[in-house]
Amino acid sequence: MSEFRIEKDTLGEMKVPKEKYWGAQTQRSLQNFPIGDEKMPEEIVEGFAILKKSAARANYKLGLLEEDKANAIGHAADRVVAGELHEHFPLVVWQTGSGTQSNMNMNEVLAYVGNEWLEEQGKDTRLHPNDDVNKSQSSNDTYPTALHIAAVKKVEEHVLPALQQMKQTLKEKAEANEEIVKIGRTHLQDATPLTLGQEISGWHRMLVKTESMINDSLKYVREIALGGTAVGTGINAHPDFAETVAQTINEETNGTFISAENKFHALTSHDELVHTHGALKGLAADVMKIANDVRWLASGPRCGIGEITIPANEPGSSIMPGKVNPTQSEAITMVVAHVMGNDAAIGFAASQGNFELNVYKPVIAYNFLQSCQLLGDSMRSFDERCLVGLEPDEKEIEKYLNDSLMLVTALNPHIGYENAAKIAKYAHENNLTLREACEATEILSGEKFDELVDPKEMTKPNAK
Repeated sequence: MSEFRIEKDTLGEMKVPKEKYWGAQTQRSLQNFPIGDEKMPEEIVEGFAILKKSAARANYKLGLLEEDKANAIGHAADRVVAGELHEHFPLVVWQTGSGTQSNMNMNEVLAYVGNEWLEEQGKDTRLHPNDDVNKSQSSNDTYPTALHIAAVKKVEEHVLPALQQMKQTLKEKAEANEEIVKIGRTHLQDATPLTLGQEISGWHRMLVKTESMINDSLKYVREIALGGTAVGTGINAHPDFAETVAQTINEETNGTFISAENKFHALTSHDELVHTHGALKGLAADVMKIANDVRWLASGPRCGIGEITIPANEPGSSIMPGKVNPTQSEAITMVVAHVMGNDAAIGFAASQGNFELNVYKPVIAYNFLQSCQLLGDSMRSFDERCLVGLEPDEKEIEKYLNDSLMLVTALNPHIGYENAAKIAKYAHENNLTLREACEATEILSGEKFDELVDPKEMTKPNAK
């Protein structure tokens, strides 16, 4: 049976497990919100630790906090960032919409660990979670700041590297297959030829564009609310605190965060995160298209399209021997479905700012960071276990190319659209090749057909 110690807050005494570092307000939250299993994301905890250390340094620089106390807070925060104190942040997502209890959880843990350190150093001073660790701050400006720090780091450190890895693979595949001529498809119907490299280059360009859009969107997320305190006025904070703490956060993270121009906006609106998640949704939409194209083109092996082969990673059926499925496509497209759902939740939550505060912050944080995690993980897996092993089946590609009726398009400038349509229709109805249909209809000789219809030339009609 656990032993307890007594902690106090403004509402009275609380029993806290003796081995835990949190205080009364964290314990109250644990008891008041037994909702779900979703814990406050580790990235938010790390973001809080970074801003608390930075705030302590800023307050010290401004003459508002003793050096020993600032050092103690910094020591404790470093331990949080290092992952040493994970068990002391137990709160769920489904709590107060401002994230107040998570802010206090951090304040209490940093005060506890900081005080242990002060005692070890032989210092007489002690930290108070509100008066010292939370100095010049409010939950209302710390939570969105922690969220912005976490969001920027998660996108830059988890999503973009996976995107760049997948982009590089597609670039290499496009170059490797630039001479393989295949039939194009629009509306799931036969169309004019292109090369497999050209087709893959479209996938590559998707990632180039979405990468740019994501990067562009992050400039807004780099604006931080810290310094607005309770309602945006900056009450109880030094006039220079907002700018000073932005500078110390950048020193801590090697980042480019700036103090939000308007703190009233920063507390009540999360349009920056809606915007960036929208860019992530754009990435998800592109990934869906790529994964679907891959599994269509690899369908078969004998009764599908089968123009490409992909790695056989595991048996595909418990009843059909030898079956292999495009499971990496399936996994990443399920991720896309979830990201789309997260986007709807984030958009709705961001629309619910009332007066001076949005009180849906934790659900925005949870869904945004989950989307980043899932996209980064799934893109890396899709790349390493599918795209890298993608290869053309040149025999199947040539068969479809030769069978296609849409090669007739090359005849339009020479015999007109209607005559070309007659040839295609006649070939289809009589199960003939286009060349045979030209001869049968006497519209064009076989030799002239061979002269005018070159699938490879059709892939680069404007080449000089």
